[in-house]
Amino acid sequence: SEEDNLVAQANLASCLGDLGRLDEALVLERAIYSRQVARLGVSHEATIVSGLCLAVTLHARDLWDEGIKLRDQLLPAARRSLGSDHRLTLSLNENLAAALADDPRHSRDDLLEAEVI
Repeated sequence: SEEDNLVAQANLASCLGDLGRLDEALVLERAIYSRQVARLGVSHEATIVSGLCLAVTLHARDLWDEGIKLRDQLLPAARRSLGSDHRLTLSLNENLAAALADDPRHSRDDLLEAEVI
């Protein structure tokens, strides 16, 4: 099934990332996320999981703008569909704060705003 194929591809992307082959992992994760959005919508839990995986890899590749933009799209969707206290919503918020902290272009005020969100 397509779902089984996506799970296999996500596992492969994870392995590639673990091996430091981030460019290859990024190609797969972008494709997976795009297919999940088209298939299930942005607010589905599986889409949010694949989006979070993509955001983590974008962060690892120092692709700050794309990663923060993706997190900014995922957080409201996660809050609406899963709730503010759901583990994925909390993980996305934590991930956004870490990305802002690691991005040398952001100020202390940006970090405080991410903490409040």
